[in-house]
Amino acid sequence: MGLNCGIVGLPNVGKSTIFSALTAAPAEVANYPFCTIDPNVGIVSVPDPRLDKIVELIPPAKVVPATFEFVDIAGLVAGASKGEGLGNRFLASIREVGVIAHVVRCFDDGDIIHVNNRIDPAGDIETINIELALADLDTVTNRWAKQAKLTRLSKEAQKENEKVLPLLTKLKECLEDGKPARSLKLEEEELAMVYDLHLITLKPVIYVCNVDEEGIVQENDYVKTVRAIAEAEGSEIVVICGKIESEIAVLETAEEKSEFLEAVGLKESGLNQLIRSAYHTLGMRTYFTAGSDEDRAWTFHAGYKAPQAAGVIHTDFEKGFIKAEVYNCEDLFFYKTEQKVKEAGKLRMEGKEYVVQDGDIMHFRFNV
Repeated sequence: MGLNCGIVGLPNVGKSTIFSALTAAPAEVANYPFCTIDPNVGIVSVPDPRLDKIVELIPPAKVVPATFEFVDIAGLVAGASKGEGLGNRFLASIREVGVIAHVVRCFDDGDIIHVNNRIDPAGDIETINIELALADLDTVTNRWAKQAKLTRLSKEAQKENEKVLPLLTKLKECLEDGKPARSLKLEEEELAMVYDLHLITLKPVIYVCNVDEEGIVQENDYVKTVRAIAEAEGSEIVVICGKIESEIAVLETAEEKSEFLEAVGLKESGLNQLIRSAYHTLGMRTYFTAGSDEDRAWTFHAGYKAPQAAGVIHTDFEKGFIKAEVYNCEDLFFYKTEQKVKEAGKLRMEGKEYVVQDGDIMHFRFNV
């Protein structure tokens, strides 16, 4: 699974506008379908107030936040699974991302063309979901046909095939109904058996409602429709006003951005919520290193043990791991200095079996 997020949706729902605001690097934007053909890729900083607090308490020469990759994938249309509207290229790009941000138009504006000439969030979501399901159906059907022909197998391989074929059949029936594979809620063992198929509809989805200025203050009926769909699927939802986010993106200082947000009645930008949502949906967590040279946020997978987390910094750290000095950032925020954290007995020495927690501040001891 890629450590990135693909932004998808029908043409003219605001994908490229949101991507441009995310990365503060302009993507090609136009009022006609298929403006974005090759996917734009942008690296963004993961907003984390904890790093800001650490910087205040342990002032460094350099600050390095965690980062995350977003990919702006061109608009899909009905028939994309059969190559309509350059669909094959778009679908190939989606297969490479770890989580999908599905942008849904939730505002009225006669000046901005809708590909279907109507605002219908439920219909838009269904169009995308059906096309992705059809693309996966081709993949699963081909594998099912190949597996069914495998008759000359060892006893062990036959047993494995007896497990795989029913699973492929279950996936095939689900996709034929136009439902995403993730709706089956497969077990870990089942997911492992079909991992190499790289099914698009197994990927987690975040629905991004693109609203107008009024919609960001009060939830409109379009957003309520998307929220109901997301809740039924167990997916997350983020409400964003692309126009407002674009205006925030061009402001130069944090103070200016804060004042603008306050003026429009927001506590934080919708894009910050989207970044964090994508980051956490992929099972990514953050630990910190802190000192006079550098305060830095490091990305790791939830469940990593100390040596694996050390390997995020450098493979030598993992190979020669001895111990890790650990305390949580919340202890620093409470006691204000590392010395007082130590005096309070909150700093611990942890070994190879320690499961790193989100928000840990760590110093690794290693020998290569």
